[in-house]
Amino acid sequence: MSRGIHAVQRPLNWQLPVVLLLAGVATAAQVPSTNQSAQPPGSSATLKQGVTITGHAPHTGQPLPKLPPDEFTNCTRQRMGLADPAGGADREGGPDMSQMAQMSTTTWLCETKLKREMQVVIDACLNRSGTTPAPRIIQACTESLDHNLLQSDLRFFLVASRAEAYFAYGDWQHALDDYTAAIKWAPHNTELYYDRGVVFASQSEDDAALRDFDAAMGAGSKVLVPALRQRAKIYAARGNLSGALADYSKAINLQPKTASLWSDRGYVALNQHDYNEAVKDEAEAIQLDPKLARAYYLRGVASGDLGERANAVDDLRTAVGLDASLARYMIIQGKNVTLSLPPL
Repeated sequence: MSRGIHAVQRPLNWQLPVVLLLAGVATAAQVPSTNQSAQPPGSSATLKQGVTITGHAPHTGQPLPKLPPDEFTNCTRQRMGLADPAGGADREGGPDMSQMAQMSTTTWLCETKLKREMQVVIDACLNRSGTTPAPRIIQACTESLDHNLLQSDLRFFLVASRAEAYFAYGDWQHALDDYTAAIKWAPHNTELYYDRGVVFASQSEDDAALRDFDAAMGAGSKVLVPALRQRAKIYAARGNLSGALADYSKAINLQPKTASLWSDRGYVALNQHDYNEAVKDEAEAIQLDPKLARAYYLRGVASGDLGERANAVDDLRTAVGLDASLARYMIIQGKNVTLSLPPL
């Protein structure tokens, strides 16, 4: 999710030499009026790990085999066509040995072709290559489901894959419908609840998202940490900062080497005005990932609020040097510096 806490801007009123030091790497942040607010960058938002919403997906690659009933390879028809050959019958009226061998070979070739067609479509539906565009995934999954290419107890894999493709394509309602259908087939699959929760969250349906994230936190869940993180973001956006901190702390206990979790918890501490804890969490994030620009920026904001101007300047310069887009959250006019927070 790209939503976050709407933080109050922080006017720091730093001395002119400090402002000039920052301005050298943040010229994009200069604005004509202090009444303007720094806005988040307007780009497509990554709402689900590995999926970026762009509103469309490229139609590339070779076309998939089409499997409507009138074109689906029919091996039974071919066998029947050979079962009553014109002539060459043995003395009992049946096919002779050569015809039986021909029937066997033809049947084998036909069934091999049919299996190959089915496998191509299933592989495209499940995106085995990892590069299949969303429209082709949707097409392949629909054909797989229409022709029952997987056993009924495995069909939820096809439906879930199509749901993810619909989500990537920006078709929220079909994604929700498919995830709901997949959950009916596999009601104990925690990943399906997590994925549907992400779709709900992307549409700001927070109550539904929270229910799904709660359901995704079952014993042994593979998505426990992502679910905790998504729930923490909703709690933070709703102003439940203590709930957000609790979820981030649980996630950190489970994955202590994930830098972004420490940084997110520091973000929440910063909004609780617990600047010392924010500095500690961002420092841990930087220790784990020295290239994490966001952590430098947040530590810089916290240091500024603590009155540690030199440390703040160093961190803010480093942050903008690593990620120039962070300059959008810095407004510099005269001797005044106003900092806003990027979304959580």
